[in-house]
Amino acid sequence: MFAELQTLIMKRLSPGAPACCDGSFYLNKSKLTVLLGTEFFRNVSGKVIIDFGCGEGNEAIEMAQRGAAFVIGVDVREDVLRTARKSAIVAGVQNTCIFVRTAEQKADLIVSLEAFEHFSDPAEILCVMAALLRPRGEVFVSFGPTWYHPLGGHLFSVFPWAHLIFSEKALIAWRSAFRSDGATRFSEVAGGLNQMTIKRFEQLVAASPFEIGSLELVPINKLRIIHNRFTREFTC
Repeated sequence: MFAELQTLIMKRLSPGAPACCDGSFYLNKSKLTVLLGTEFFRNVSGKVIIDFGCGEGNEAIEMAQRGAAFVIGVDVREDVLRTARKSAIVAGVQNTCIFVRTAEQKADLIVSLEAFEHFSDPAEILCVMAALLRPRGEVFVSFGPTWYHPLGGHLFSVFPWAHLIFSEKALIAWRSAFRSDGATRFSEVAGGLNQMTIKRFEQLVAASPFEIGSLELVPINKLRIIHNRFTREFTC
């Protein structure tokens, strides 16, 4: 009964899908530049690169245009791969930028942007990355918002921390009013949500063949004043 009440409250607050984490922040911007900085492109020239969770391929195409020898975009969703392949043709990089569901070629560099909070088995993904990386290769990962961020629930964040206040059952029931894919858990929604936290990511890397060479946590501007190592899960 409590879950039903929560669902009714959610429907009253937001009858449809909120415009949260929809990618509009990157409109007319380079996501690679915003997330990894302009210096990232010094690593691209002449390299074989794998883009894990490439989506519609914008970043993979940009790396091909910026001088990468070969770029492989990987995603499990065939619909976005079709879009990416068409975009590569339009951009004229179809011979140096391909899009597939799985990769076999070894890479000098692996990139993963805004995907680690969606992978159903992130530990396995790290192992796959390690197997595909050439000796002395590097992995660049950027993702968020993480689970305890005010908008960590992505679609479910109708207001800050709504995904933590309302039950999973209530949130899924609310979502079913405008999404009909039959999802019953956060992990089953389109794209998936694995409830990734900063601490969990650090633990996953520590248990993997990798080690963290550099870690940057970006505080939320309005919460910067209270951001520290104790509050970081909620403030960055």
